[in-house]
Amino acid sequence: MANETDGAQPAPIAELSREQELSALRDMLLIRRFEEKAGQLYGMGVIAGFCHLYIGQEAVVVGVRMASREGDQFTTSYRDHGHMLAMGMDPKGVMAELAGKRGGISKGKGGSMHMFSREKNFFGGHGIVGAPAPIGAGIAFANAYRGDGRVSITFFGEGAANQGQVYESFNIAALWRLPVVFIIENNRYAMGTAINRATAQTECFRRGAAFAIPARQVDGMDVRAVKAAADEAIEWCRSGKGPYLLEVLTYRYRGHSMSDPAKYRSKEEVERMREEHDPIEQVRIRLLAAGVSEDELKKIDASVRKIVAEAVDFATSDREPDPSELYTDVVA
Repeated sequence: MANETDGAQPAPIAELSREQELSALRDMLLIRRFEEKAGQLYGMGVIAGFCHLYIGQEAVVVGVRMASREGDQFTTSYRDHGHMLAMGMDPKGVMAELAGKRGGISKGKGGSMHMFSREKNFFGGHGIVGAPAPIGAGIAFANAYRGDGRVSITFFGEGAANQGQVYESFNIAALWRLPVVFIIENNRYAMGTAINRATAQTECFRRGAAFAIPARQVDGMDVRAVKAAADEAIEWCRSGKGPYLLEVLTYRYRGHSMSDPAKYRSKEEVERMREEHDPIEQVRIRLLAAGVSEDELKKIDASVRKIVAEAVDFATSDREPDPSELYTDVVA
């Protein structure tokens, strides 16, 4: 058996059924179309403040969600809309929150970076860099204390992986054998800085070795590879062996946030990733090869666009919160 901590070994590829491929395609398309529309609404002034789009990274959260069970908890950072949709949160409520409307998931008071759903076991997008790691570890501690068999899955970026609180979380999770999967979404650029300019050890999965945490590096543009690695990681945690670390190599097509023109990389680099590694196109090509018709795929896209259009209609027609809401939900 290969060394569990040697993430350099070839990662497995999940064999997905036709139904699983179609489900993955729909879920990734929902995230892509939602984020494209969010970007448009930001440009129109409907959405204000910070807004970080997930376009290009869809296979990460969708693949992990396919491997998780009902009851497992997800925690992530500020690039969070895709995670919410993957967890089954209502697109209308998410879009309304982006627009700061009373029908939003957080009553229009959280905006892009601060949504939460206890019902869907989504424990937040978080604006503090690196914050998902200790929060995810804390949720895992509660799971271990209760003995409920749940696994805490926490996402953060490769830039956040340089934060001290991340390593404190690694240490305590390993020491107490907490059921938490730490997922580093390595999209190559922390804000506007390439990973090799800010990080001494650019293979982030190797950081688990210092805490004896098994780790693996995964192709985050292939939903099958993500699901296979997440299957392995989640089962490791659920069986009581402690934490697991995944470094998922992905890529964002847009800037760090809507205010970022992304001039630190070439247009050719972005186009090459879109043409050669797009996570949605990979699934589409496989489905066509498996005999799914182009018309069927177009119907899926049309149904997703309809859901997003309804979310936009709801968000733009909804009212803003009453000023009295400033004083509610302040203290639990």
